[in-house]
Amino acid sequence: MIATTAMLGGIGGAALFIPIFLILFPLLGPEYIIAGPIAAIGVALITETFGFSSGLIGYLRMRLIDFKVAKSLIIVAVPAAVIGSLVGQLVDPNILKISYGMLMMILMFIILRRPSSDEKQDITRKTLAGGYAHIGHERKVVDKNGNVYDYHLCHLGKGRSFTGIGGFITGMMSVGIGEILMPQLVRSCKVPVPVAAATSVLVVIITVMSASISLLLTLVSEGGFGVIPWNLVMYTAPGVVIGAQIGSRLQGKVPSDKMERIFGVLFGVIGMAMISIVFVPQFG
Repeated sequence: MIATTAMLGGIGGAALFIPIFLILFPLLGPEYIIAGPIAAIGVALITETFGFSSGLIGYLRMRLIDFKVAKSLIIVAVPAAVIGSLVGQLVDPNILKISYGMLMMILMFIILRRPSSDEKQDITRKTLAGGYAHIGHERKVVDKNGNVYDYHLCHLGKGRSFTGIGGFITGMMSVGIGEILMPQLVRSCKVPVPVAAATSVLVVIITVMSASISLLLTLVSEGGFGVIPWNLVMYTAPGVVIGAQIGSRLQGKVPSDKMERIFGVLFGVIGMAMISIVFVPQFG
């Protein structure tokens, strides 16, 4: 369900897994409690890797990825994500929960300010018509069906900075880069939406995979393989692959703008809930 709804809204599903693991699972009984936010983040990253892999295969078949742009962003995002995963393990669990809650509330405003469907279509139309030829380097992508995407890419200095921040946050708290990257490519750099979505997925999956590997290696070295709840991963991994396929088939049947608004409000609620689980017990 998470993967399907996340696919419809263009949001990383990992953002929803953390509160489920840390808030809802303990309500089911002591046997469902995960050993702290770091283990929950590890499971979320592994799960997101499988989910995005499903979407990446489709984009590779459609030949919509701008590999040159992706490479320039990956070389910034990956080391930032690895550093974030290492820093996250040094932070007090309660501080990590509070930070996650604050991040969700910030992402709420970012999501609610994402380009609308009409704005995305307008940007893509103007881009292909040469309306932004003055902003930078000429790029060209030809998809499997022979559709030609000629566009002029802005200088990626600012985009790389945001990508580095998103990568660090993703490594530390499992979410951030996807929500930050897509609006940057479309609104700031005027990349056609199909190419921006495909390129974003490639950057996100490599970043998430790097962060998850770094986190897993550290956790295993400190506590052995038993630290990772593999009995949970064996359900979440195939679940997101199936959910992503269902979501892709339902594309267009649910307005993406409406889904994004729902996710924006949901992120705000998640942020407040995550902060409350730290402070409320102190007042109980």
